[in-house]
Amino acid sequence: MVKLVTMTNIPLPNRHIFSYFRNRRRSKLRRQPFPEAWLAIIRSNVPVFVRMPERAQEELLEHVQVFLHEKRFEGCGGLELTDEIRVTIAAQACVLLVHRDSRYFPKLRSILVYPDAYVTKATSWSEDGTLTEKASHRLGESWGSGSVVLSWNASESGAASPHDGNNVVFHEFAHQLDQEDGQADGAPILGRRVTRTERRSMYLSWARIMQSEFDQLQDLTERGKKTLIDDYGATNPAEFFAVATETFFEKPRLLLERHHSLYEQLREYYCQDPATWPKKAPLDADEKD
Repeated sequence: MVKLVTMTNIPLPNRHIFSYFRNRRRSKLRRQPFPEAWLAIIRSNVPVFVRMPERAQEELLEHVQVFLHEKRFEGCGGLELTDEIRVTIAAQACVLLVHRDSRYFPKLRSILVYPDAYVTKATSWSEDGTLTEKASHRLGESWGSGSVVLSWNASESGAASPHDGNNVVFHEFAHQLDQEDGQADGAPILGRRVTRTERRSMYLSWARIMQSEFDQLQDLTERGKKTLIDDYGATNPAEFFAVATETFFEKPRLLLERHHSLYEQLREYYCQDPATWPKKAPLDADEKD
């Protein structure tokens, strides 16, 4: 008797096999020589890179290789994509991955890039049940369905001003990290490789400190006080995490001084300590001469 082969009795590869080949492919990409033209773009357009420790720089370049291989970029609003656009955005996004258990924003498939601010339609319900629709100008969005939308002008200028606390790429990719567990709630996945007890302790500490800092920002914003953390972070916990990420990488010394507990939570999460980085890029050998 001949046994028919059907889709129901063909053994399918399990997730461990897929992970094995994916990790092997990524390892091969990370070992490839980094294109000199791409490195020149990063050194020119992403000044935070040259302030990072040497090992962090090396790891970031490895991540950029994987990121650009796996993520699809799409030009919108007439924008013609170039290596400068792709590499500048990728390098900023990969700053958030250095020294971590990098999963390369697993839900992300595409980055949509507009030349400048773009317009979307925002709808809302009033108290009397009326639905209103209005145009909203935006510089970036992060969708849980697999896309990030960015303004190239804002992405470029945000990278070029590494100390103003505003970086749309950091902001939107922090949302991607937050959304990995399916929820945009300001609580990203913590402690992938720790015990259940340790993980519970991490989440309790995170919730206590982030809630306290969020409440404080809301209070100061409502009273019209000037804040180190952009007051957009008072919108909701998800926006607070994204804005706090911008501040952590762009104003680390001030964040450490004024919001020590928040800084320590972010330092532990991102496995980086930008307050110890030089304020300016170290001089190259030829510049010293």
